[in-house]
Amino acid sequence: MTWEQRKLGDIAQITMGQSPAGSTYSDVPSDYILVQGNADLENGWVKPRVWTTQITKQAYIGDLIMSVRAPAGAMGKTSYNAVIGRGVAAIKGNEFIYQLLVKMDKEGYWKKDSTGSTFESLNSESIKNAEIKLPSNEEQTVIGTYFEQLDHLITLHQRKYNLCNKVKVYAWEQRKLGELTIYRNGTGHEEKQSESGKYELINLNSISIDGGLKPSGKFIDEETETLLKDDLVMVLSDVGHGDLLGRVAIIPENNRFVLNQRVALLRNNSSVDIKYLFSYINAHQIYFKKQGAGSSQLNISRGSVENFEVLLPHKDEQKKIGKYLSSIDNLITLHQRKKKYTKKPIILLKITF
Repeated sequence: MTWEQRKLGDIAQITMGQSPAGSTYSDVPSDYILVQGNADLENGWVKPRVWTTQITKQAYIGDLIMSVRAPAGAMGKTSYNAVIGRGVAAIKGNEFIYQLLVKMDKEGYWKKDSTGSTFESLNSESIKNAEIKLPSNEEQTVIGTYFEQLDHLITLHQRKYNLCNKVKVYAWEQRKLGELTIYRNGTGHEEKQSESGKYELINLNSISIDGGLKPSGKFIDEETETLLKDDLVMVLSDVGHGDLLGRVAIIPENNRFVLNQRVALLRNNSSVDIKYLFSYINAHQIYFKKQGAGSSQLNISRGSVENFEVLLPHKDEQKKIGKYLSSIDNLITLHQRKKKYTKKPIILLKITF
């Protein structure tokens, strides 16, 4: 279906902010929340910082918030009723409109006007006359929902990364991975694999980013050993940019597998919590990527793996951190599955707004 070109002001109500008198500002949460500009937004949402006793112009729960001063065009949302100052505008629009305005901002739509001069601020006419393309209401809902889920997924990943990097490490013990695990190279050669056999092969495609194992569809008949519950398997070799180097997965239960020669076994030989160790390794993938050597195929050595330094808190702290990060991984996996079954996601991603 052809998308219709419209002006933003024709399809969305836009309210330009008006600042209340400075004497009415307060730090009393029972007063009216005041949104003055980008400083009152955090991660795309209004975060109460300043209050006022005077109502001028207002935004309501669910409204979109646009910064109209530097950075002109930056977007957010509000889950509060709020008074809006002259640094922002409130727009009544759905999730599709929000994602579209975010895209326009990132692509520099507001940086130049028709005369080529830079926008220092946006006025009502500039915003209302912005030309956008709209699909049907049904497609708007699907596209908006898809990107909203994607935003949430990114937030979960960022939250996990921040926790791994901001947790205080005072009095934590520093140990090398080789001291915490028994290292063993895989022996399953690719030329011996087939579509059927006694033992399933674990290769780099078997290791999921969420720490689970995926069926490789490859098998080998040669003798192997039982991998134990809570063993770690790690990718040692990858083509291209080496994005898989160092990725690990946890063996969920005792089973007989054959490890591909591009994968190593790391068996816990200490009291370290395996979920904590898994999350710590996955949070420091940049280390293993830097260790990669080779031209068409990047490889990391046993020494690089065993010399990787791990910061260990007390065992109780390890368990709490590992459990928390594991719960975030589960949330991420659920969102990825939900995204997989979202109506028409692949087609819609290729549409240019």
